[in-house]
Amino acid sequence: MFKIEENVSLKKYNTFGIDILTKKFYALSSSDRLKEVLIENEGIPLRILGEGSNLLFTKNFEGLTLQIATKGIKIINKTKAKVLVEVQAGENWHEFVLWSLSNNFGGIENLALIPGSVGAAPIQNIGAYGVELKSVFHSCKAFEITTRKIHTFSNDECEFGYRDSIFKKKLKGKFIILSACFSLQKFPHSIDISYGAINSQLADKLATIQNIAEAVIAIRLSKLPNPKKIGNSGSFFKNPIITLNDFKKLHKTFPKLPHYPSKEGFVKIPAGWIIESLGFKGIREGDAGVHEKQALVLVNYGTASGIQILGLAKQIQKAALDKFGVSLETEVNIL
Repeated sequence: MFKIEENVSLKKYNTFGIDILTKKFYALSSSDRLKEVLIENEGIPLRILGEGSNLLFTKNFEGLTLQIATKGIKIINKTKAKVLVEVQAGENWHEFVLWSLSNNFGGIENLALIPGSVGAAPIQNIGAYGVELKSVFHSCKAFEITTRKIHTFSNDECEFGYRDSIFKKKLKGKFIILSACFSLQKFPHSIDISYGAINSQLADKLATIQNIAEAVIAIRLSKLPNPKKIGNSGSFFKNPIITLNDFKKLHKTFPKLPHYPSKEGFVKIPAGWIIESLGFKGIREGDAGVHEKQALVLVNYGTASGIQILGLAKQIQKAALDKFGVSLETEVNIL
């Protein structure tokens, strides 16, 4: 048997530290029990929760919040150059990165210290410092809520994009990811240190996967607030990707505008630079604010509500559109 908790505060289950209630709550430690839980709660609104590191709660939830808390890492295939690893959805992403490093498996060292669970990683197609999840992702097993059947999605079938996947678009809310398989590299590793900050942090150290991960961790700790001390969900907005023609027009007006190549005919511009240029960096309205070191991060200094943080985000979006003509899309899911 399993016990569903009633009227549970989700404050400790989201990194923003927003205090909202869910009518029902259950932490799923075994995927074998998933079908039983859903049958027992059929007809009740359902919300899937990992570690709550990429969302902003704005209101109480009159339904069942199902936290995916399954654990396990298993090597399922090896070749001379690669190893295929299946990881349960409830595993902490950074802990999986550390496991990979301890086994000298490469490919995800640039993604060290990204908060959240493994199950949430493919939904978001997490990425940092020149690497995206899709580069190592092999497949995932996902439970279809309506049919209660398990499907396997390949890399291509996940339709990965910039911080995007099929699970955020046409399949949003229809599947629960149970596990994910990753194709990691045995030694010698193919490394990526194209991101300038990594080179600077490495200094004279050898570019091993362990040293790269240490460099990434140091960079993240220097720039991003610890959610255990200041509530936040990391980068609140995506970096806008605009057409080359639009960028040329914008660059004439704002010649200092940083930019990076994207897919052909498009240019990526840093949302943090836009927000800082608008004067929002370090701003605080009550307990809702923009972090003083990283303008891309919205924070909860204590008792801010989700509505207050969302209100600040909308101010930023309006100002960016008014001054730069650029739409800032949220990376964080608003619930």
